[in-house]
Amino acid sequence: MSKTSKKHHGSTSHKPRKATAADWISGARIRTLPLAFAPVAIGSGAAAITDQFNAPVALLCLVVALALQIGVNYSNDYSDGIRGTDNYRVGPARLTGSGAADPKKVLAVALAFFALSAVAGVLIVILTNAWWMLAIGAVAIVAAWFYTGGRRPYGYAGLGEVMVFIFFGLVATVGTTYVQTGNLSQESLIGGVGIGLISCAVLVVNNIRDIETDKLAGKKTLAVRMGRTPSAVLFCFLMLIPFGIVIYLGLFYAAAFLTLFALLAALPACLITLTAKTPQEYILALKLSSLTGLLYGLGLAFTFFG
Repeated sequence: MSKTSKKHHGSTSHKPRKATAADWISGARIRTLPLAFAPVAIGSGAAAITDQFNAPVALLCLVVALALQIGVNYSNDYSDGIRGTDNYRVGPARLTGSGAADPKKVLAVALAFFALSAVAGVLIVILTNAWWMLAIGAVAIVAAWFYTGGRRPYGYAGLGEVMVFIFFGLVATVGTTYVQTGNLSQESLIGGVGIGLISCAVLVVNNIRDIETDKLAGKKTLAVRMGRTPSAVLFCFLMLIPFGIVIYLGLFYAAAFLTLFALLAALPACLITLTAKTPQEYILALKLSSLTGLLYGLGLAFTFFG
């Protein structure tokens, strides 16, 4: 090859394009936000049962949940990107892994959202005098970071679903009720279990899609450990058990049965996950699962507020 041709060959090498505003919005992973909104809606509804719904505190709880979720998403983008995990991904390109954004900027945005979550949490504590909740908030932020961050991220060891259930299920729902009423309630606990299971299901189907690429990256998620078919069955159980909770609540709140309409999204998600062959099918199941979580949260909130 001549010097001229070498020079021409080098000039045609592709450089990563710079991230646009749309890329940064995509990096926030908007489709995951219903899973942050739903537990706050359920917890606020549980507070309304005793006529102690506090709109300002509920709004701050929503800020905590949304900011924490977005912070987790950018944190995952950063950590997976610098580890090289996203070099194998088949889903939408990530900011760090694609080279579109400076990893330090992605990290800064993640930390900014964690900080916003912390500020909202401190305001809640000031308004409610529930000072011990500061410890819960701190643990939540630490757990959010170490999902894929740090030297031994628990998300790489198959423990992601456990932490999602705890923090985006029980803690978010029961905590929202507690800071408004000063008490725990059966409704918030049961509702937290339901939305926590759906949130776990969302993570499971996401990881089923990435089984092959996660194996290449050394990421041993629960789906990697269990295999595709057992994970798909687990996904269906996680998606459908919450509707058993709805039927139980229907014995006390007739309006709870309206939440069963969320099955219109849940059942297709299960069918697709059991039969999927392509990443695009799993992405559709993922979207339907998130929609299920939103409808579930709205349904139980309507039940309790009513």
